[in-house]
Amino acid sequence: MAEFDVDLFVIGAGSGGVRAGRIAAGHGARVMVAEEDRVGGTCVIRGCVPKKLFVYASRFAEDFEDAAGFGWTVATPTFDWPALVAGKDRQIDALNAAYIRNLERSGAKLVASRATIEDPHTVRLADGTVVTAKYILVATGSTPFVDPALPGRELAITSNEAFHLERLPERIVIVGGGYIAVEFAGIFNGLGVETTLIHRGKKLLRGFDDDLRHGLGEALEKKGIRLVLGDSPSRIEKGPDGLVVHTAAGLAIPAGQVMVATGRRPNTSGLGLEQAGVELDGAGAISVDERSQSNVPSIYAVGDVTNRINLTPVAIREGHAFADTIFGGRDVVVDHFGVPKAVFSQPEIGTVGLSEEEALVEFTAVDIFKTSFKSLKNGLAGRDERMMMKLVVDADSGRVLGCHILGHDAAEMIQLVAIAIKLGATKAQFDATMALHPTAAEELVTMREPSIRHRR
Repeated sequence: MAEFDVDLFVIGAGSGGVRAGRIAAGHGARVMVAEEDRVGGTCVIRGCVPKKLFVYASRFAEDFEDAAGFGWTVATPTFDWPALVAGKDRQIDALNAAYIRNLERSGAKLVASRATIEDPHTVRLADGTVVTAKYILVATGSTPFVDPALPGRELAITSNEAFHLERLPERIVIVGGGYIAVEFAGIFNGLGVETTLIHRGKKLLRGFDDDLRHGLGEALEKKGIRLVLGDSPSRIEKGPDGLVVHTAAGLAIPAGQVMVATGRRPNTSGLGLEQAGVELDGAGAISVDERSQSNVPSIYAVGDVTNRINLTPVAIREGHAFADTIFGGRDVVVDHFGVPKAVFSQPEIGTVGLSEEEALVEFTAVDIFKTSFKSLKNGLAGRDERMMMKLVVDADSGRVLGCHILGHDAAEMIQLVAIAIKLGATKAQFDATMALHPTAAEELVTMREPSIRHRR
């Protein structure tokens, strides 16, 4: 008789948990995966995928305007919010079903239940069923954070609810300055909603290269989004004509809807981690080593719940590496350097490697190559929007340390640039690459002279 009911029990069927369960089962492990919500996790159900669909929808307004510059006459377009939501739901349903099929085909057993940890080898399901496991993997992701001290917080929505609004508001106030805030500001503005973005910082997107932060802020304002920077909400009230957001600086901003996007927190509450002896950091994330192992040898964690790099592909890679290491006989350590990031703001951001500010801390000689230009399409369309491209280079070795792009298809470009940076490409190798004309991306291999030379 086996010592444990299963070899691996996975709590959470998001991208990281599903990948770990599938790969472990493929290695011959007996796997059980518990999920209390829909299979697919934040990214598939209420994050990256539906958000990108909404971004696509919101861009059509400018596409219709731009068409005139190319000789097209477009009749006055109309937009149907319920049709978009219904289409998004169909797509999410299909992905949810695909995730379930792939997990079950691998041989893993999926249980629709909340699961909590009782000890290093024991998990309890919501119906009281107890399952013992040689290893437990926590992959419960993260959840939106709303300051509990904000008066009127119950009147606001988060990104979770934004995907299911019955109707579009005429005006919306978005609180926050990170990925989610700027992406939804672009979505609602593009769909014709009067949009205000409140952020306590002086610039958006803390942690990104300063040129990206500055360029995006200017572009959003040109698109008609009202930016209220260096301020924060003091309370949200319900008035006769809707909601009102009062700020610390004394502003009173009316809104049909208020969305709070002030970050996410690891989803560790109530899982029984503390009683099992698992250490959490100050943010409530599970502290793990480079192989995703917690301080309790039998308990591992991957994805946002560890608060390392909170991106879906990272969670997938961590889950795969865990399964290969524990069940596949391979010692796989995930390299978290050079992870490309995209912000589907409008204009879009793609970034990989070190920012200029980060490079100046680590290196004594840094060259900055930067260009800003109006794309061929925007020129004929008459749209006042510029692209920005930037390379951060170690002047001593010539190695490209970072690449930052603001503009159309930035995310598509940065995925490919990330390969070169991961391989340690030098600026000379970028220069030796033939330009592809006419493209925006050709600028990445035609910037010859540094815009700035930093030396210390």
